[in-house]
Amino acid sequence: MNGPPAAMLLTGRVTHVRHVAPRARFSYGIWMLALDLDRLDEVAAASRLFRRRRFAAVSLHEADHGPRDGSGLRPWVAAQLRAAGLAEAASRIHFVCIPRVLGFAFNPIAFFFCHDDAGRLRAVLHQVKNTFGDQHTYLMPVAPAGAGTAVRQEARKRLHVSPFFDMKGGYRFSFAAPDFSADATAFALAIRYGTPDERRLTASMQLQGAKLTDAALLRAIGTMPLMPLKVIAAIHMQAIRLWWRGARYHRAPAAPTEPITPGVSA
Repeated sequence: MNGPPAAMLLTGRVTHVRHVAPRARFSYGIWMLALDLDRLDEVAAASRLFRRRRFAAVSLHEADHGPRDGSGLRPWVAAQLRAAGLAEAASRIHFVCIPRVLGFAFNPIAFFFCHDDAGRLRAVLHQVKNTFGDQHTYLMPVAPAGAGTAVRQEARKRLHVSPFFDMKGGYRFSFAAPDFSADATAFALAIRYGTPDERRLTASMQLQGAKLTDAALLRAIGTMPLMPLKVIAAIHMQAIRLWWRGARYHRAPAAPTEPITPGVSA
C-alpha cells in the first residue's frame, strides 16, 4: 500500500541521569512501536507476529492504555482533545509505546502524537505509568508544528514515579516533531525533572524509526527479547543501587484523582 506507513518500529536507547546525590547514570536499549490509531487492524492483517487485542508474539491491548477499560484508544484521545479545546488535533493520531511481548506489558511512558488536517503536530498526550500500577496523562498543546520543528512543553508533576524523589517540581519535555509520514524517521526526546531551585533528573530517548515488517520485528525481539520485563528489571536494579548508596526513600502518596493534567507549550 502506498502512502504513509501504518506502523513504524523505533529502536535505540534510553538514558537516565540523576543530578542530585547520590548521582547516577544508567542506559539501556529499547524498541517501541509507532502505530496509526486509524490503521491498527491493517497493521495486524499485514503481520504474522503482531495482533490487536489477542495473544501473540507482539500485541496491542487497549486495556493497557488510555482509560484502561478495553475501549478504543482513538475515541478516548479525541474526547480528551475536545475537552481541552484541541479538537482539530484529532485528525491523525500516532501512538508510540512498548507493546505487549508474549503477553507481558509495561510502559514507563507512552505518547499520543496528535495532528491536524494539514499534518501539523498540535498536541501530545504523555502517558506515564509507575511500577505501583498507577497511570497519569499529561496533555499538552503544540503551536502548529511541521516535522522537525522543535517542541518544548511543561507540566507540574502529578504522579509519584520514583520512590527516591518527592512530589515537588515539574517536567520539561523537549523534542523535534517526528515525521510519521516517512518510511524512516529519527526521534529524540528529553524529559527534564526538577524544581525552580534544583535540577533533579534528565531522561532521554534516542530512537531510529523504520517501517514495521515481520523481519524487522524478529530482529528487535531477537536482540532485545521480552522488552517490558527488561525495562522493569532495569528500573528495579537502579532502584536497588540508589537505595544501597543512601538515596532517601519517599512513600507513595495517593494517586491523583484526575486522570489528565494539562500542560503548556514552553
